Amino acid sequence: MTLHSVLVNKAISFISVVLIIVSSVSFSANAVEQSPYKLLSTVGNQLFERIAALPEDERKKPEVMRKIIEEELMPYIDYRYSAYKILGKYVKSATKAQRNEFVKVMRDYLSMTYAQALTKYKNQQVIFEPEKAVGNKRIVSIHTEIIEQGAPPINIDFKFRKNKKTGQWKAFDMVVEGISLLSSKQSEITGQIREVGLDAVIAQLAQKVNQQSQV
Repeated sequence: MTLHSVLVNKAISFISVVLIIVSSVSFSANAVEQSPYKLLSTVGNQLFERIAALPEDERKKPEVMRKIIEEELMPYIDYRYSAYKILGKYVKSATKAQRNEFVKVMRDYLSMTYAQALTKYKNQQVIFEPEKAVGNKRIVSIHTEIIEQGAPPINIDFKFRKNKKTGQWKAFDMVVEGISLLSSKQSEITGQIREVGLDAVIAQLAQKVNQQSQV
């Protein structure tokens, strides 16, 4: 496993747990109007209490983490936007049915990935970037450092997008040590689409999800 893979796995573990706590913030008008900085700050303050409430053996079970993620994390991931970005130029050539199916399978794939990573989560120290004025921006990048004893700090920029209809901020990407996970996945998926076609890629992703759900 490469150093980048290690960093990515740790980062995914962190964002999975962080965004799970977002759901504990009351989804009221005030919560919707919160800046992404305040949202992350609230998440950070509640993070360790939420994790500590889980028995240690429960944290190691992907099915337990998947249930938590489905109930509390996925509503705060802009998975449709992410899926379309991953498709890149193939968004235009794909049929409506293909786009919808890709969004669905990508959502399930992300949920599975977060669940797997979350089982490896340890209580790292988290340092959030101080709040800045957002103004009329619809996309904001928030710098964060993950500190783990005996390891170099992991620098992550969380990317949030504001829905102009609802005013809600959702996460759609994170940049780990300068490398965008969304861009990396786009390169991988579009390469596969060129080789075998979109339908085959959708089927492959669905198979991975189904196999993991049976473990």
